[in-house]
Amino acid sequence: MKVVVDLNRCQAYAQCLYAAPGHFVLHGKEALVYDPSPDEAARGEIERAVHACPVRAITAYSDDTTAGEAA
Repeated sequence: MKVVVDLNRCQAYAQCLYAAPGHFVLHGKEALVYDPSPDEAARGEIERAVHACPVRAITAYSDDTTAGEAA
């Protein structure tokens, strides 16, 4: 699975941290660090993070699809 965060769109509301702890981390007040290639076992948490983001900055998709096809 691949995860992409549009860091220009991200407003550091940190909802992804609560939805998928360990996959998204804030360094400082606004610098988001995330795992761009989480295990398939993390799919549920990552999907919760995608839906929890109030500005829709997170996109997740399977390794076998293109970036334009969101999961």
